[in-house]
Amino acid sequence: MARPRLRLNRREALLALAALGSARGAFAFGQDGAFHPRVLSASKRALEGPRSTGPTSWSWELIRRTSAPARLSVGTVSADSSQLLEEPFTVWFGGDTVQPLSEPEVRGLRIYLNLGGVLFVDDSDPASGAFVRSVRAELARVLPESPVVQLPQQHVLYKSYYLLDDGPVGRVKGPPYLEAINNGKMACVLLSSLDLLGALAQEKGGGFTLPVEPGGENQREHAVRLAINLAMYVLCLDYKDDQVHAEELMRRRGRLRR
Repeated sequence: MARPRLRLNRREALLALAALGSARGAFAFGQDGAFHPRVLSASKRALEGPRSTGPTSWSWELIRRTSAPARLSVGTVSADSSQLLEEPFTVWFGGDTVQPLSEPEVRGLRIYLNLGGVLFVDDSDPASGAFVRSVRAELARVLPESPVVQLPQQHVLYKSYYLLDDGPVGRVKGPPYLEAINNGKMACVLLSSLDLLGALAQEKGGGFTLPVEPGGENQREHAVRLAINLAMYVLCLDYKDDQVHAEELMRRRGRLRR
């Protein structure tokens, strides 16, 4: 199934072509086809905090559990850089109110999302909600005609590898669903109020950095499963909703019910 494409105006199309020309391997997961949870540079300060190892841990868990290729060295990318178009996945996370995006950043994100990129927004301080509220306002500038909607429980993301029948969780429990902005039938923006990277972050010497509340390590395991599903959703965007690993999923469901 081909990825849907939204129509770009003439100026945006020309900018996109110019950026793609310099990117060369655009939307091919880099040169090695690996999952790479790049961080939007607006979150650079967050990368220096306790969640700084979250993206690397995300890649490691994907490799360990699925054997899918992933990059352990995670970098940042600017919204107004042509490098944004080199790979189809970007993470925007933080806990504070974000500064308004510049017009080049708004334009860069719009092109990226309209061409099929996926942006994962993760609130590190869901109790405050300041981060995700301000990001919503910026996304309304990026995609003014695309509302934020609740991702339904039957969505393929919840079954792309693990069966998340009880809904998503992160370092904290929040709403039993993710939110999304859709590009046709595909989710081009996924929004979490769960502090997923907080659940994934690990100390250099081993062990996890932040406590998981209220469910402890069992909840952390389910947070890791959500991260794996997100990665597999990005890696395999051509899955059909009712045919994702159908035989294997049925076997797993049978084992879980025993």
